[in-house]
Amino acid sequence: MADISAKKWYVVRAVSGQENKVKSYIETEISRIGMADFISQVLVPTEKVFQVKDGKKISKDKVYFPGYVMIEANLTGEIPHIIKSITGVIGFLGEVKGGDPVPLRMSEVNRMLGKVDELAVNTDTQNIPFNIGETIKVIDGPFNGFNGTIEKINEEKRKLEVMVKIFGRKTPLELSFMQVEKV
Repeated sequence: MADISAKKWYVVRAVSGQENKVKSYIETEISRIGMADFISQVLVPTEKVFQVKDGKKISKDKVYFPGYVMIEANLTGEIPHIIKSITGVIGFLGEVKGGDPVPLRMSEVNRMLGKVDELAVNTDTQNIPFNIGETIKVIDGPFNGFNGTIEKINEEKRKLEVMVKIFGRKTPLELSFMQVEKV
């Protein structure tokens, strides 16, 4: 029995735009043939990207390395062939024609995973993009289109207290970070 704890990270080249499909195909196939012990993680590094669509801020996961899926695996026996035969897989990165897939160096893995962690952390502890006294524009909700001044910032709840002039009177509103943008 091969030492299944001796796993290394490999990069699987996938058809661009199908990284997540390839990830689920690999996971499904490996568990179907009972080889799940040999592959511990299948990863599609993504980053959160914010876009404003129809006046709403939406977050979308964007693939960080298009066309690549990372796997932590012990590629013994048939496993490389099984992975290569999966729909959407082009092959392994760094393989010599007919040779073995080349594992990533630990420093590369740490850099890639570090980037993934950094991107994941960034979205949680996103620095507060607003300052008290700043003028903002409401882009969502019943006061869409109004401008206001930031009075208070609640970091935990990710809310702002904004003074908005409505019919000539200043009115305080509580809005989430996603409902406003800088003017």
